[in-house]
Amino acid sequence: MLSVGALLLLLNSCSSTRYLQENQKLLYRQTIVAPRHINKDNLQDLYSQKSARKVFGIPMSLLGWMYHKGENHFKGEKSYSKKRFIERKEKKEKKFDRKIARAKNLRKKDNLEFRKKKKQESLDNKIENGNHFMQWGDQTAVYDSAKLPITLAKMNNYLFIKGYFNGKVEASVKENGRKVSIIYTVSPGKPYFIDTLLLRIPDQKVLTLLTNDLDESNIKEGQQYDQELLTKERERIDNFLKDRGYYDFSRQYIDFQIDTVSKGNHRIILVLEINNPQQSDHHRQFKIDSINFTTDVGVKSIVPGLKRINDPYENITFNYFNYQFSRKILASRVFLKKDSLYSRAQTFRTQRQMANLDVFKFVNVNYDTSGGRFIANIFASPLERYGWSNEAGATVTQGFPGPYISSNLKWRNLFGGLEILELNGRYGFEGVASATETGNFYQSTEAIGGASITFPRFLFPLSKAAVFRYAKYNPRTRLSGSYTYTDRPEYQRSITNVSASFLWDFSQKLRVTFTPTSLNIINSTIDDKFREQLDSLQIYQGNNLINAFKPAFVGSMILSITWNNDYGSTKRHSSLIRGTIESGGTLLNLYTPQIIINQGLEPFQFIRLSLDYRRNTLISKTASFSYRINTGFGLPYSNNQILPYEKNFFSGGSNSVRAWRPRRLGVGSEPPPLSGSPVDNPVGNPEKDGYFNYQFEKPGEILIEGSMEWRQKLFGFVNYALFLDAGNVWANRPGASEAAQFKTNTFLSEFGVGTGFGLRFDFTFLILRLDIGMKVWDPARPSNDRFVLGNTRFLGPYGKNSEPVIYNIGIGYPF
Repeated sequence: MLSVGALLLLLNSCSSTRYLQENQKLLYRQTIVAPRHINKDNLQDLYSQKSARKVFGIPMSLLGWMYHKGENHFKGEKSYSKKRFIERKEKKEKKFDRKIARAKNLRKKDNLEFRKKKKQESLDNKIENGNHFMQWGDQTAVYDSAKLPITLAKMNNYLFIKGYFNGKVEASVKENGRKVSIIYTVSPGKPYFIDTLLLRIPDQKVLTLLTNDLDESNIKEGQQYDQELLTKERERIDNFLKDRGYYDFSRQYIDFQIDTVSKGNHRIILVLEINNPQQSDHHRQFKIDSINFTTDVGVKSIVPGLKRINDPYENITFNYFNYQFSRKILASRVFLKKDSLYSRAQTFRTQRQMANLDVFKFVNVNYDTSGGRFIANIFASPLERYGWSNEAGATVTQGFPGPYISSNLKWRNLFGGLEILELNGRYGFEGVASATETGNFYQSTEAIGGASITFPRFLFPLSKAAVFRYAKYNPRTRLSGSYTYTDRPEYQRSITNVSASFLWDFSQKLRVTFTPTSLNIINSTIDDKFREQLDSLQIYQGNNLINAFKPAFVGSMILSITWNNDYGSTKRHSSLIRGTIESGGTLLNLYTPQIIINQGLEPFQFIRLSLDYRRNTLISKTASFSYRINTGFGLPYSNNQILPYEKNFFSGGSNSVRAWRPRRLGVGSEPPPLSGSPVDNPVGNPEKDGYFNYQFEKPGEILIEGSMEWRQKLFGFVNYALFLDAGNVWANRPGASEAAQFKTNTFLSEFGVGTGFGLRFDFTFLILRLDIGMKVWDPARPSNDRFVLGNTRFLGPYGKNSEPVIYNIGIGYPF
């Protein structure tokens, strides 16, 4: 933890008042004193001037230094000055203009125009907002007394819109040298409550619709007055009526009147008014007269002067030069119906489902009201039929980073029914630790090839009515196959997989995947020395790693359900929950395929359950708190009484408990062998052998783990995180040691606990992550010696009482 202190000292080494000019003072702190039921976070957002940014209560003086240095350059004549950015913009524009003028290909011209625009936006941002140092740093928070009344006015207005009509906020300013602190004291008073809700709507049809829908209203009699609820209700009514044919309805027709006098005693009468349009005594409902669908917007006819074909199907007129896409599939994804009332929700659903097909660049829906008719026009521009992408990068798992290349070919509308064929390949290698010798690293090579076809429907006989009925769930069928080959000096291993899956979305948040068939054939060859080690692990420690290298047949049926409530959003609270149920070898109860017998493959039968919950809570615009709970349970019931290796659970690594190396935590409280001791002597000599040997993975049948993480912006694209992880895996199989077994009365003390800190580099298109994990509680040690945080060492030598920190490099957030 000394490094955390050193980091903070570095960030705050400069005086926070250093860059103040004469007669200026630093706005050091702003504090709000208010009753518990008042939301202080909302009030803090109303500050008209920001105080100095802090980390753990300490001003971030380094950010002031960055801004000051950047500002000096920006005002000067050299690089990173405003003058240089303006000159650079002019040169870039002229350079792109020359290239665009020379380009003969329309696609190349469009690409150059796009690149020119992106470069202009980047330079305009620097001209207007300063160079990188200015944007990453913080301008010195200079106290401005003229802005204090503005803040008070905003806060008093906030109290009013929340129903505290007599509320008041006062401020007291305290000065300490050149530092200023402001304390805002909130006296809200007694709130007003809605006693009566009245509807004043002259359009009787609209009045009837809203009266019948009052149960869904955001406004209830007896609740505290809140102007935000009125805004939400205005939006709800607007959406409600637009889903019932009122195409040209507007929120401007909705008004609220407040009567605070008639009832008294802090009770109000709220009147909801919906006015009629000018020169009309009612709001018009629109009914769709016809639907036109143009499927090839932006495509030019090969024959000059040729007009598009008009092709009626299911009350939709399709327009195209050449027939390309299945009318049945497209028509099933159009949720607008001839002679039905206009619905904004169905319009958006149509656009969304068309986008899900992944065959169109864009899909626009607009309505033509001219000539007394109401016509729905759908315009879609097709994507290129073939798409080819390549990627190169580096992989880091357990050892030294290694390069990889991958390629993906996408063939859209394969058979004319909007199917998508994808062919992909990946080849890479990295440096990994030797499994048979200590201290050696060597190259591990992995090659993967795969193919999949996705159909935008369920691949089993359905009537046309059923196809149209289920289309709103975005049904898909995916057939896939892959081959994975791994080559290491100790072994060579291959996995052949074929599977069929059905996917559908009950809503934008709820997705279901059902895989009735997933078949894997696994083959391996291993050298004699490695086989001896695997045998010793199984005999002396109950580690079933050897099963990963037996010829095996794994067939399973999988049901996965995912609820995603905007998880990953940086603008609102979000959460995700994913549950999976898998039944392996179910069909083997009835029939054993001949290939299993002929090739001597090990069959597996098992039940496997997993549940993963994640939540991200926004604390402020620059900080959030995230946590995760991940569990799993496996029950083998085949003759070998074990799970296939890929179906085991593991703990430890950059997306798990980060104080342990990947897949090295556990099993239970069973200790690993000590470094330097033979595998068949798990006790060893602590004084001689040193620290634990985490050379081998630790598979288990039961998993419980959780993580908490505080994330906050430092500057620019650099964020930091503080985290706490806990978890372990346990055995649920015959032959496992007593220490590895899960027991309800001891499992809590067998959690491996780690903590640490990390940096996240947010480059928009990817997030590069570095986490430093340190053990807090090690269940592999004796029960009276498990607290090991004090043993943490950033530098060797390591031994029994000196634990190394674990460095984790990853892409994206850990959860």
